[in-house]
Amino acid sequence: MTEAKAAAGADMPGDLGSEMLGFVNELKAFRTDIQKRLEAQEERMTMLDRKTILRSRAPLSVEADAGAPHQKAFDAYIRHGDDDALRGLPMEGKAMSTTSDGGFLAAPTVALQVQEALNVTASLRRVANVVTVESANFEMLVDMGDIASGWSTEATAQAETGTSTVQRVVIPVHELSAMPKASQRLLDDAAFDVETWLAGRIAEKFARAEATAFISGDGVNKPKGFLTHARAANASATNVQIGTIPSGATGDFAATNPANALIDLVYALSAQFRANANFVMNSKTAAAVRKMRDTDGRFLWSDSLAMGQPPQLLGYPVLLCEDVPDIASGSASIAFGDFTSAYTIVERPDLRVLRDPFSAKPHVLFYATKRVGGGVTDARAIKLMIFG
Repeated sequence: MTEAKAAAGADMPGDLGSEMLGFVNELKAFRTDIQKRLEAQEERMTMLDRKTILRSRAPLSVEADAGAPHQKAFDAYIRHGDDDALRGLPMEGKAMSTTSDGGFLAAPTVALQVQEALNVTASLRRVANVVTVESANFEMLVDMGDIASGWSTEATAQAETGTSTVQRVVIPVHELSAMPKASQRLLDDAAFDVETWLAGRIAEKFARAEATAFISGDGVNKPKGFLTHARAANASATNVQIGTIPSGATGDFAATNPANALIDLVYALSAQFRANANFVMNSKTAAAVRKMRDTDGRFLWSDSLAMGQPPQLLGYPVLLCEDVPDIASGSASIAFGDFTSAYTIVERPDLRVLRDPFSAKPHVLFYATKRVGGGVTDARAIKLMIFG
């Protein structure tokens, strides 16, 4: 009996030690599990903080993130012709959508690059009135005269005054197209910036076509240029005709005092338009004009000393447009006027692109279209110099 108790007492310390060891191991495992959970929770909190910071960025960055799916979808369409992604984009996100006459609306960045390039080119856009519309035509009313007025006293009756004449001007928008092309191998190159390339090629072709139409377009399926508008000698020109001033010689300036014709051109324009007026001519005409001096030997032409500012002639800015004709017999080679009042350019904001991989194998054609129009809205605000 005593031996059994002694044996049992000898076994207890071993059992207790084993239990204590198990407890310690479980405690260590518990601590390790708690540590891992804390680390995971901290990591989740860190990610949450990052998302919060990203969501609290400036609105411009948020818009850029929102447009990312559209940019990726458009890139996939341009490179590989994958239009499924474009068709699946939500319309409320201003995605590129199919149009009734074919093609997809270009990505916002491409349309913006094209528009910016058009605005900085040497065309009439820089001085004309540019209007964005959503319709097929733009209508405006031009007041061709001041409202009549009169004097009266307290005792006399006020006589009825006349009303001014209002002219209704309608400018339709026309479809301007360009078709740059690239090889499929070039499009497959991930390092190739396809959007910048496409925007540059479209803008280059659009700029050349627009610049010509705004100057000399006939108005048939294209804008009507100011040189094709009705005109007459300034002394007899009506409110709807552009007045002309002779240069003094056929196909040239007068042999003596050639600058007098330029002065006559400036002051043929009424004072209300002269304050915001510009000269428009091409480079060859500018080369002839900038050699002219006044009676004191001073050049009439002065180059700007500030970057980006146009040169001046007789104190007025000069816009060089190469589509204005060279000096020749009977040519209208110099224009002077307030083109903001005189000429209006109308355009729709959308730019459409249709991918054509079949017509010019192995190249891929991109048929880009834009709607634009233009026309003279107030002929009184322009004067032309005729060399004949």
